Amino acid sequence: MIKNFLKKIIIGLLAGFISGFFSTGGGLILVPAFIYLLEMDAQKSRGTSIFCILPMVITSSFFYYKGNYINWKTAILCGIGGAIGGYLGAKLLKKLPEKILKIVFTAFLIYVSYKMIFT
Repeated sequence: MIKNFLKKIIIGLLAGFISGFFSTGGGLILVPAFIYLLEMDAQKSRGTSIFCILPMVITSSFFYYKGNYINWKTAILCGIGGAIGGYLGAKLLKKLPEKILKIVFTAFLIYVSYKMIFT
């Protein structure tokens, strides 16, 4: 029980640090950690990740705001698109089998990693 509790706290700490430092949102760390370290199913890992990300993003956003690192026009427009996309993605999540979710997410991570390394 304590070991599992500590594992969850450490996952949260790492995701929060990476979210604040790299502006990733934390999901890139949380979803794989939930699936492979906590043995959570793919759908539940995504829902849990989204819920965990909220306090991380609020905290990080405050410091980016204080440093005047926000382009408000872009942030507002992308926020509107993100809200719509988040709704559509959550609806689609309920319809896809877990195996497909894992494949799509893994392909996405590989693509993003490739782009970050080679461009």
